[in-house]
Amino acid sequence: MPNGERTEVLQGTLDLMILQTLASLGPQHGYAVAARLEQVSGGALQLNMGTLYPGLTRLEARGLVSARWGQTDANRRARFYELTARGRRALEQERSQWFRMAGIMARVLE
Repeated sequence: MPNGERTEVLQGTLDLMILQTLASLGPQHGYAVAARLEQVSGGALQLNMGTLYPGLTRLEARGLVSARWGQTDANRRARFYELTARGRRALEQERSQWFRMAGIMARVLE
């Protein structure tokens, strides 16, 4: 983790991070999504469930993910979230917008 600091999730990026995680790993329960985001960020992102679950619920309401009950590796009951076809299309669109905006910001900050 850079300088040992946590990083706040930028407004509007949580959905993109969740969609990308589910696209990369397949169906996951919320805790596994949070753990993966912490892992790939080198510990800089540590999402609490009060942040993550509203995002998952919002994505489910928009039809971008589906949810089902299942068992975790620790044999606990949990909701597993999976990207829908609509979610895959939205992910590609949001990724494109993100890379475009990141390029613009890089040019502005030079």
